[in-house]
Amino acid sequence: MFVPVVFAAPADVELAPSPINPDWIIEGRPQARAKRLTESADGTSSVTVWSCTPGRFAWHYAVDEILQIIAGEVFVTDEIGRIHRLGPGDVAYFPAGSCTVWQVTKEVRKVAVCRHSMPRPFGFAVRAWNKVARRLTGFPTGNALGDRLSADRPSAPGARA
Repeated sequence: MFVPVVFAAPADVELAPSPINPDWIIEGRPQARAKRLTESADGTSSVTVWSCTPGRFAWHYAVDEILQIIAGEVFVTDEIGRIHRLGPGDVAYFPAGSCTVWQVTKEVRKVAVCRHSMPRPFGFAVRAWNKVARRLTGFPTGNALGDRLSADRPSAPGARA
């Protein structure tokens, strides 16, 4: 089955209304908009562009999310009360099950890579399958390149907890 490669300019993608759960809104009238750009063949991962006008709201993560801010500004309060400012170029990771409070001060736009978590034994099985596939085909699958890169570098420069 042919699956096309997807290219997009996230700053220019036309978004559709994607309302925030009204029970999560703490202050203001934040208006969210989004567009899913693509989804993996197995449905476990997707890439979405999302924007939101100023306001304050809780956000409860049902999936793992890695995001990069494209424009605007947001202050995110994590589960232990630390406040993190995110602006253009900043990246953050929110694991499934986490809860944060977002204070959007300037309309924010982000690209989010979302992935459904799987129990550790299933993850082990996927990694084992990828290793076998690499040996049989000689073609890198899964995180083969990432494993080699992370072995050379203990942590990314500029990473913040």
